[in-house]
Amino acid sequence: MTTTVSKPGLRPANPDFSSGPCAKRPGWSVEALKNAALGRSHRAKIGKTKLEQAIALTREVLQVPADYRIGIVPASDTGAVEMAMWSLLGARGVDMLAWESFGAGWVTDVAKQLKLKDARIFEAPYGALPDLQKVDFDRDVVFTWNGTTSGVRVADADFIPAARGGLTICDATSAAFAQRLDFSKLDVVTFSWQKVLGGEGAHGMLILSPRAVERLETYKPDWPLPKIFRLTSGGKLIEGIFKGETINTPSMLCVEDYLDALEWAKSVGGLDGLVARAEANAAVLADWVAQNPAVDFLAEVPETRSNTSVCLRFVDPVVAGLDDAGQQAFVKAFTAALEAEKVAYDIASYRDAPPGLRIWCGATVETDDVRKLMPWLDWAFAQQKAALKAAA
Repeated sequence: MTTTVSKPGLRPANPDFSSGPCAKRPGWSVEALKNAALGRSHRAKIGKTKLEQAIALTREVLQVPADYRIGIVPASDTGAVEMAMWSLLGARGVDMLAWESFGAGWVTDVAKQLKLKDARIFEAPYGALPDLQKVDFDRDVVFTWNGTTSGVRVADADFIPAARGGLTICDATSAAFAQRLDFSKLDVVTFSWQKVLGGEGAHGMLILSPRAVERLETYKPDWPLPKIFRLTSGGKLIEGIFKGETINTPSMLCVEDYLDALEWAKSVGGLDGLVARAEANAAVLADWVAQNPAVDFLAEVPETRSNTSVCLRFVDPVVAGLDDAGQQAFVKAFTAALEAEKVAYDIASYRDAPPGLRIWCGATVETDDVRKLMPWLDWAFAQQKAALKAAA
């Protein structure tokens, strides 16, 4: 990045680079929702059929094994993770993995809310993974596949043994549909609609392996479960939840939007196409970072860099030399300049993360838009660095 950069002449067609809710699929308009079952009960045939279709298309596009259950649950990915932890944990010891804010939140729930005595915590700072070799998979294990607020992901599921005594509970909300999940190594997978497919918020997805179902049917937690967490009745799985009979009332408008996103996903090649789109977007950013000594990835190891929630930090000596408040102010001014030009919205790092940028590169983002954004990042940096020098 140079200190003098002309304002670029081209703008991204879609400036939505937020990490959630994420950009709508290309070509989306409200017309996509015209067949929504509005004003109808979700328990009526039309409503239940659409919910069943959402589950079936999720299985098809995400390539979920036939013997895994898929349910639509309340409260987005958070609700799905909480439901899994409160329903399944406590049968044996648990290893909690955290390397960013959401994983840290699950640790807090286990340590301070469930108050599990046999809980081991493996933490790493933003930019790194904990030592995965120390994890004991004869215990239950809770982890995020892709750290949404750190841009650090597990490279694959090779660290998880096929033969294991405990359950693996995976928060995959910013990975599902953009990274390949090895379901044979995962017993619980959760995500929300508003990430890679750009759906609307408030609905979560809960995917259970046969091993997780067995735990549900043979283990009863010591603590009471709220109604929206209850997955069993009389010691048996409530199968209806996984056939479109949701625990509480879903938004049929949001369901229609999710169906539209899933059909679009099929049109671009299904999972292979979605992964390829995210990889192409992330590659544009990687090429830009390689040419700019002022910035670097927050993720320290290339193999663990996210292809969706790409997190960057400023390593330019002038900016990096500022205290935390100064860096936060720099990022605020940097992102405000881009927003004022209507070229990039909501790309500041997460509030708990180190000061920097977080640019969503999931499948609904067009690679050409990422490419057009890069010169604007150069321009904004030059503007803000010049302002720093002028104020010094």
